[in-house]
Amino acid sequence: MQFLWAFIIGGILCAIGQVLIDYTKLTPARILVSYVVAGVVLGGIGWYERLIDLAGAGASVPLTGFGYLLSKGVREAIDEKGFLGIFTGGLSSCAAGITAAMVFALLMAVLFKPKSKSL
Repeated sequence: MQFLWAFIIGGILCAIGQVLIDYTKLTPARILVSYVVAGVVLGGIGWYERLIDLAGAGASVPLTGFGYLLSKGVREAIDEKGFLGIFTGGLSSCAAGITAAMVFALLMAVLFKPKSKSL
């Protein structure tokens, strides 16, 4: 049942993004940023954790999950370090994901030659 919920919730998040791309004048970058901000806000008020409990990877893998991870890291760091946790919590909680993205991007840039799009 968890696979079904992951598919449904992840699919809904992706479908919302596709609708925003197709029917609004928002750029993909703004949509991505708004997904991260939505994850931070929903994580900050405690709603996103319930969604992750229900959908697992369907909610934690999309960009909203990254935003949730940032807010969770900040909350935990504030509990441990106080005010300084505001500045360190987000990066320390998602450092592995950021590092993996950078390493794989570098690897792809080295292995493949980029080509310009021809319209």
